[in-house]
Amino acid sequence: MIQEECAKPMEENEGERKRRAWLRGGTYALGMLVLAMGLTLNTKAGLGVSPIISVPYSLSQIFSVDFGNMTLVFYILFVFVQMALHRGKGLWKDLLQVPLAIVFTRFLNLYAAWLPDGPTVWWQQLLVLLLALLCTGIGAAMTVNAHLVPNPGDGIVAALGETIHRPLGFAKNVFDLCNACITLTIGFICGQPMVGIGVGTLLAVIVVGRVIALYNHFIRLRF
Repeated sequence: MIQEECAKPMEENEGERKRRAWLRGGTYALGMLVLAMGLTLNTKAGLGVSPIISVPYSLSQIFSVDFGNMTLVFYILFVFVQMALHRGKGLWKDLLQVPLAIVFTRFLNLYAAWLPDGPTVWWQQLLVLLLALLCTGIGAAMTVNAHLVPNPGDGIVAALGETIHRPLGFAKNVFDLCNACITLTIGFICGQPMVGIGVGTLLAVIVVGRVIALYNHFIRLRF
């Protein structure tokens, strides 16, 4: 009797661990899909994109190349930068971001093909932009909270914060500012100074962080 009573809690604990593992994996996968939707909608709004994708977006527009493929190139670059900053520590966690980036950017291309062209009326553009920022914030929060393989954009910010010994928010602001400056420089050199940069870029810096905070306060799942 005693052995049976002891076995039952152990079975319940094993079942609970499996349930949590499935919940974490499902949240992570759904978060990636929502994040990809948010970034794609951001490009459709026509009001400027999020700083973290502004460089690949501007290059894709200026040189008429695929946005998803250009983003993949930069994501892989982010992984190599992380490896250098980590100095070989956590190598496999960094390398696993490469197949993740491949899958993630394929969804960027799928969404770009499925979604219609963005509106041209300013208030409709603003609505699309707000929806994009909402999806981006929720998707980012879901993936980060799952504590699995980070998106390369999130991974490089975390690695930067660890390297300069500053909070994640500060590192994010520095990284966003660097991306915006690079995008502006590319635009001026190529004669298209504001491609990818606009009110949406500024709103992304302000709003996405607030969306993440609200999600974590009201909805965040504990694994």
